[in-house]
Amino acid sequence: MINHNGLTIYTDGAARGNPGRGGYGAILMWKNEIKEISGGFTHTTNNRMELMSVIAALDSLKRTGLHIELYSDSKYVVQAVNEGWLENWIKTDFKGGKKNKDLWKRFYLLFKQHQIKFIWVKGHASNPYNQRCDELATAAADGNNLEEDKGYTESN
Repeated sequence: MINHNGLTIYTDGAARGNPGRGGYGAILMWKNEIKEISGGFTHTTNNRMELMSVIAALDSLKRTGLHIELYSDSKYVVQAVNEGWLENWIKTDFKGGKKNKDLWKRFYLLFKQHQIKFIWVKGHASNPYNQRCDELATAAADGNNLEEDKGYTESN
């Protein structure tokens, strides 16, 4: 599924244990161009990597004001945006101990720079872009160049 009127992004996150080693992967498609990005962390969670995949993809953009269709197999991410949870979390400054405040705040700043339609896609099904993102995320989690997820270690 490619958005012919703008940018299409597929994202996925993975963790080896929860918490454990983690990684994210994203594919960005614009016209005939395809870009893959990924990264890994020493100690993190699956939800953090799902969200980090979206942040990394949006952070890699050089322009603002784009029309984006973003596909994710994370109900946590898609529902937080589509069902208004994130807006409420922002208004209440994450009252009640909502997790991943650091990443949600980073995401929110990037999210506001574009017009993004979030679309949930079933994970580990027959979608080749979602499968490729999973490969990128798991390879990053299994890699040797892992960063420290300071947001996770500082909040736990």
